[in-house]
Amino acid sequence: MKTPIYGLMAEFKEPEEVLRAVKKVYSAGFRKIDAFSPFPIDGLAEELGQTCEVIGWIALSCGLLGLLTGIILQYYSSAIAYPMNIGGRPLNSWPSFVPVCFELMVLFAATGSVLSMFLLNRLPKPYHPVFNSPEFNFVTRDRFFLLIEKNDPLFDLQNTRIFLESLNAEQVIEVSE
Repeated sequence: MKTPIYGLMAEFKEPEEVLRAVKKVYSAGFRKIDAFSPFPIDGLAEELGQTCEVIGWIALSCGLLGLLTGIILQYYSSAIAYPMNIGGRPLNSWPSFVPVCFELMVLFAATGSVLSMFLLNRLPKPYHPVFNSPEFNFVTRDRFFLLIEKNDPLFDLQNTRIFLESLNAEQVIEVSE
């Protein structure tokens, strides 16, 4: 009994080849695609349609939450819970709140960014079906791969294979689940 496939993966030798192939695959209408490379390729994420601006908004909102937390924490402790008149300064002396508020803002923004990055990337992911392919071991050295998943609406095993071969791929590999 044959194992079900996860998708088709094309192998390329040069980064420019995989970038051109991604442009053609995306313009052909495929959306469940991914590319693998031993190093970052400028513009590859944008060509894959993976522009993610949500992490910046999450960092901003977490930073503002940290700022608000710092203000509330210090105001409560200095003006409500333990009011002490030291040197005639007001109980809610805002200039003295700045360092703690800044530190909490940075802490919350950094923590929120890292956690959201892990969640949005679905990490940790110790297993992916492409690891079943022995050719995929070369992705850490000198090969570039383009994967079209089986659950893409335009995926047809024979037509997709022919399309990937027309992109001057070294080989087209079936990736089993």
